[in-house]
Order: sequence, then C-alpha cells, then structure tokens
Amino acid sequence: MGLSFTLNGHPLSLDADDKALLLDVLRQDLGLTGPKYGCGLAQCGACTVLVDGKPARSCVLRAARVAGCHVTTLEGLADPQTGALHPVQQGFLEKQGAQCGYCLNGMVMSAVAFLAHTPAPTEAELRHALRDNLCRCGTHQEIIAAVLRAAELLAASGESRAHD
Repeated sequence: MGLSFTLNGHPLSLDADDKALLLDVLRQDLGLTGPKYGCGLAQCGACTVLVDGKPARSCVLRAARVAGCHVTTLEGLADPQTGALHPVQQGFLEKQGAQCGYCLNGMVMSAVAFLAHTPAPTEAELRHALRDNLCRCGTHQEIIAAVLRAAELLAASGESRAHD
C-alpha cells in the first residue's frame, strides 16, 4: 500500500505492507534508530514517537494509522538549521540522564510531549507523566533532573518547542 505522512517535518511517501508496524517501517525501511524495540507490547516505552504531538508506541501501531499525520522521532528533535539540540535533549545531556540509553528515546519523546502541555511541572507531575516509561538501569533521579532542567531551558527560551 502507498503510505504518505510527514516525518520529522518532511513529507514522505513509501510503499508499506498494510499490516506493517510503524516501528518496523521507521527502523527497517527508513533507517532510523531512535525508536527502539523493547517489549513489543507497548509496555516499556522504548519505541515511543510523537504522532501529531502525542506520544505513541510504535511497536504496536500499524503504519497505516499514521497516514496524513505528522510523526516525530528522536532524530527530528534537534533544530535542522543549526543542529542545536532540543531543550529536552540538552537537559538529558547536562544532567547525565542516561546510562545504557535504551530507555532514552521513550523518556525524551514522552518528556517533549509532556512539557508541551505542562511547561512548569512539579516533580510529582513529572514522575506521574513518565511512569509508563521503564528504565532498567535505575537512572530515574537523573532523568527527573534532566526533564526539570529542560523545563527551565524551555522557559528561558520563551517557547514551548512542541512538535507535531
């Protein structure tokens, strides 16, 4: 089937099996490595992408469901003109919010969506928002610090940097 959607700000058309999962299309057909295969059951968050600005688990989402949508992956967060990191990515870098990096994609993508709607979160709100993203390395304290730092960076820049 023909599939057209906007990926990281660029219109895209490709042929895809009508039963193909978005994660497989992104990784295998398009060569993107940000979204990870974790559990295959939408339980861990490693495969999270943004579909029209909302977090979606690409390991269970049929690619056909994103026809006409805007999909953002980890690769699409940095400013394409300058290469500057998205404030959430910068926050993770500054606060060393990753250990093995496997959960990183899901944490970052979920944080981007959360901060777009809650720009000045409390730690409790943030913990609640990220509760469905699993980190097996135990870097939760650093992850929380990273997202709180990202909120500061977003506030200082005066923009929400919401992605669609």
